[in-house]
Amino acid sequence: MGKDLFSNLPDEILGRIVSFLPNESALETSLLSTRWRDLWNEAVVRHGSEEDIIGVVAGFMTSFEELDPLKHPRKLQFHFAQDSVVLATVANNSKLMLDFSPWKEELQRGYELLFKPCKQHMATYQPFPSTFSVKTLYLKSVSCFTSEVASSIVSNLEHLENLVLVDCKGLESLSVESTSELHKLTILDCLKLKSLHLKTSKLKSFRYRGPLPFIRPEYHFNLSDATLDFRLGLSCSGLKTKDFDATLLTIKNSEVLTLCKWTFEVLIWPSISPLSGSFKFYKLRELWWIDNYNKNEFNIQALFSFLKLCPSLEQLFVTIDPESYSAEGSNSCLMKETKCTELEHLKLIKFMGFPSQKDEISLAKCLTHLIKGSPPKIKTSDGNFLE
Repeated sequence: MGKDLFSNLPDEILGRIVSFLPNESALETSLLSTRWRDLWNEAVVRHGSEEDIIGVVAGFMTSFEELDPLKHPRKLQFHFAQDSVVLATVANNSKLMLDFSPWKEELQRGYELLFKPCKQHMATYQPFPSTFSVKTLYLKSVSCFTSEVASSIVSNLEHLENLVLVDCKGLESLSVESTSELHKLTILDCLKLKSLHLKTSKLKSFRYRGPLPFIRPEYHFNLSDATLDFRLGLSCSGLKTKDFDATLLTIKNSEVLTLCKWTFEVLIWPSISPLSGSFKFYKLRELWWIDNYNKNEFNIQALFSFLKLCPSLEQLFVTIDPESYSAEGSNSCLMKETKCTELEHLKLIKFMGFPSQKDEISLAKCLTHLIKGSPPKIKTSDGNFLE
């Protein structure tokens, strides 16, 4: 077997070799061996205070060259305070990921985040240089101790198009104010969030997973892609149907929608039922429906009622989650009161999480009464198709 001469070369030479390869081929070198993979995982290590975070991250970003990704490492470890670390990773297409080290649970306390343009935000920390351009920002594990840093970072990103927040323990209130460039907002597993204020007039994609907070859209915007995964129930008590009306208007023209059964029963149906069938999701093409088993049986009424509001639906995905929140006293007369709309465009139905194929077959038979024209393909939880 031939001798591996490449692996004995210095990092600088290997990096130079990779720089001549197309991007896709360069990335594939990380699969060759641990030696090559380490080139991509190399991280710059810096130490300093909390006030230095933004300046260090900005300098790290400005040195990154997308066409020569190994010339400077794409990962940064910044150590500050006592045993605290922020991990910064830069990726192609102007992406920045910031993962703040998790703090001990006993040190966590509630906090709020305020994201607004730099001109309106009195930043405590130094601003980014004008060469610092990020279009997608991921923020993970922001805590009460790093919330000011996170706010200052977001406020300095003038061209931010996509903002993602993940697993921010203790976050109770979030306010997002942006220029017209912010088009996507994703909030995942921020389980203590109780208030969400959106001052974002051009938002097109909103994805949320966690207990439902009090959502206040200050401007009306039409979402094309909306994920409202509230299977964990309510984040705060006292939420009324009218409090959800503004959010309902933002999803009315969605083309892709994720919705929980209880959200439709408790917050949507009471608002649209007086409209006597005039309210429709006319543009909806793809529906992801999250349901549960109530007393060990699947109640199809809410799903059927919603489907009758979706005349353009092409794809239906039904997920059964037995742990999903179930509202007490759900409306049993939904199906009777909803005017029938035939589904002429439905091409695919996919079931996920069903405990038995018997339930899937039963639901499929019921759905055929709503379908006009050629029957759609029906894929079961085990990956097979029903005849």
